[in-house]
Amino acid sequence: MRSQLRLLALSALFISSLAQAAELIPIEVHRDANCGCCKKWISHLEANGFKVEDHVESDMSSFKQQHGVPPRLASCHTAIINGKFVEGHVPADQVLALSKRDDLLGVAAPGMPMGSPGMEMDGMSDAYQVIGLKKDGADVVVADYPAR
Repeated sequence: MRSQLRLLALSALFISSLAQAAELIPIEVHRDANCGCCKKWISHLEANGFKVEDHVESDMSSFKQQHGVPPRLASCHTAIINGKFVEGHVPADQVLALSKRDDLLGVAAPGMPMGSPGMEMDGMSDAYQVIGLKKDGADVVVADYPAR
């Protein structure tokens, strides 16, 4: 009886683990090899339900250009999810919201705003915005994050 219960518990744990793994959202992150904050942003994504495929690039400028990231929206890393770009330290909830925005080619947190995911600094935070790039080339603010 005890061994049957143990087997049942292990089976339930295994099935639960498989279900959780299947629910992870795939995303590709492209970054420079020497960037520490990029690794912190990847950890933020993983902690929020993403399965990250990490790619080290030798020429991020060319990669950004190939994927339609305008220089005005540039940051240190670029992710690709469902054919759209995510530029810089965009919070995971805004990455998820991108899937509901058919009007956008991608989203960006331009620069490297202090306090954004991966750029945490002793509780200090700058105000920043997440900007969406519309298909017509126009920018639109999709989220505001106040200073703390």
